Amino acid sequence: MNENKDRSIFRKNIGRALLNKYKDPLLQQWELDLTTKNAKEKHSDSVDFIKQKEIEKRVTKYIQDNFSFVVFQIDNKEKRLGIESKIISTVSLCEECKPSENWLGSFSPKEKIRKSGLWLVNELWKIPLSDKDIIELKHMLKKAGHST
Repeated sequence: MNENKDRSIFRKNIGRALLNKYKDPLLQQWELDLTTKNAKEKHSDSVDFIKQKEIEKRVTKYIQDNFSFVVFQIDNKEKRLGIESKIISTVSLCEECKPSENWLGSFSPKEKIRKSGLWLVNELWKIPLSDKDIIELKHMLKKAGHST
């Protein structure tokens, strides 16, 4: 697993919640995007890279302990992004779909994460999957070897 918060908004959001939960001042450093060489050089004196690595490891452990994933291929980028948006919207619009009481995301500094119960802020509360989309998604999953 690539432990790099700046290459994954998912990892960055989990790290934010971990740091915010414990009122860790590293949160301010965590917000810095150190993707580019220039950014690393600019902030190298003010960033505790060792502590950031420790947080990256905690994020990895949290993901490994709390998530499972299903991966399936959609070759057409526009179609892939459309399905992704509709899946996110379907879950965010679901009245019965709520996080557990002790969900780490409740400590996120991002209101949309706390409110939605999801680890993201984009594509929330938009157009959900239609019945036709669900049938097509089931077909894609079956074709990919996943039971539905």
